[in-house]
This record gives sequence, structure tokens and C-alpha cells, in this order.
Amino acid sequence: MAYFDDSRRDFEPYGFTCERWTPKRMRRPDRHNEIEINLLEAGSVTYVLGGRKVTVPAGRLAAFWAAIPHQIVDWVGDAQYYVATIPLAWFLQCKFPEHLVQPVLHGTMLLDPGSDPSDSHRFQLWLDDLKTDPRNRQRPVFLEMEARLLRLALALASGKRRTRTPANSAAAPQQWEDGRLNKVEQMAAFIAMKYPEPLTVGDVGKHVNLHPNHAMTLFKRAFGTTLLDYLTRHRISHAQRLLATSGEKVLAIALDSGFGSISRFNVAFREACGCSPREYRARHATA
Repeated sequence: MAYFDDSRRDFEPYGFTCERWTPKRMRRPDRHNEIEINLLEAGSVTYVLGGRKVTVPAGRLAAFWAAIPHQIVDWVGDAQYYVATIPLAWFLQCKFPEHLVQPVLHGTMLLDPGSDPSDSHRFQLWLDDLKTDPRNRQRPVFLEMEARLLRLALALASGKRRTRTPANSAAAPQQWEDGRLNKVEQMAAFIAMKYPEPLTVGDVGKHVNLHPNHAMTLFKRAFGTTLLDYLTRHRISHAQRLLATSGEKVLAIALDSGFGSISRFNVAFREACGCSPREYRARHATA
């Protein structure tokens, strides 16, 4: 069975897939430019997603944009779970309702308000089709995924009309509270909340009362990446969302994302995404 590979390159694409994964504590966040859909048949999986901690319970379809740094930090039970990935461009061409598209593109994980007993069968069918005959079965699988996401959009709209989600519900990602986090997690949360601002390693270390060198060492050991790389990933992710969803000028996006200059932004963006910010916007702009 598949599981997250810590050695995979940042933004290496998964493509159009459906697999069964085994939960594994991820040493670093994953990022790829697909929409990810999860379904657990038992237990739960807890992610850190864009500075928030959210638990995906069994039987509830979950969808999020995987360009947002996401990282499994805990799970309950030994059950495997389904993971489907849809290229962002394919997702956007479906013209889903805005109350589905915009939250996803702005870093929210969407959870189906209820469970659908047919979901397990659907995911297994998609997995089998893409494994045995991807050339001929890719299109029907994609259409079925599109239909399932549209059902999610309808369920979300209906749920909003009927009731408000309690603040402590599993459907509502919760902000981290310092008292529940170790030093490394506090640093990650601080970066996730402060990345658009001028931020140094010294600032992060001071927030958790650690010497900058010690803070960097702890962070690298736990997350498998440096503090500065982690900070840059958040800024790039923010810029991607603005490039795809707004008409702001590239310079304004660079500054809004926390970069001090357009030249530094262009270099960091190309290193992370393999293209320039303008090329990225041309491929993925929602307009």
C-alpha cells in the first residue's frame, strides 16, 4: 500500500490518481498542485494544513488544495484510507459553485456534513479502473469524481442553510493553541500566522524562548526542512492562491505574500513551481 514518501520533491505532481494509503506521521509537509480528496473507512487522520490543525473522521469526504502545506501529525486506528488527486486545471474547468471553489483555493479543507455509504464503493471502483485500464476509464472516473464533488457542494450549501457548525466540530479546523503544542509545533504555527510579515529566524526563536541556532536545529530535525524553507513555502502558497484567484499585479502579490522584492519573489517562485508567476497565472487563473 502507498504512503507519503519523505524523499519526494516539493511540488512533484501526483497527477490524476486514486490509491489506498497507510497513515504515516509525515516528517515534513507535502505540497503538490492537485486537489486532494480523502476518505477514511475507520478511525481518523489529523492534518496540519496552512497553520491549522484539522481532523478528518471516518466516513466524511474531505477535499483541499494540496498546494497548501499539509502534514499528517496523528491518526487513530490502523485502517488505510483512500486518497484521490485531481489536477488543479481539471478541477477549475468543472465550474463548481463558488462556495466550493473559493474556500478550497484559499486554504480551507472542506468536509462533507454527512456520510455517504456509497463512497467506499466509488473510491474502490476508481482505484480499480485507473489501475487496470487508465487509458479508457480515466474519463468516466473523472466524471464520477466531478459528480461527487458537486454533491459535496450541494451538501455544504444545504448544511449552511439548516445549521451553523459548532466551533469545536470536526468540520471546523481549529487554530492551534500554544498550550497544546511542543516547541517545534509552536514555531510552525507562528510562521503560518506571521509569514506575510517581515520575519527572521531570530523572531521565531524568540517566540518560543529558544536561541535561533537551537530553534533551527530542532525544526530541521522534526520537519525535515529549514525554518527559512518552511517560511518560503507558506509565502509561495499564498502567492499561488492570489495568482489563481485575483487580478492583483505580480509586484503587489509578491509584497502581500511577504517577499521584500520582486526579484527574490521571482527566483523563489520558479524554484518552487518550475515556472514564473505570470506563467502560473496563465495556466491556473480562475477567471
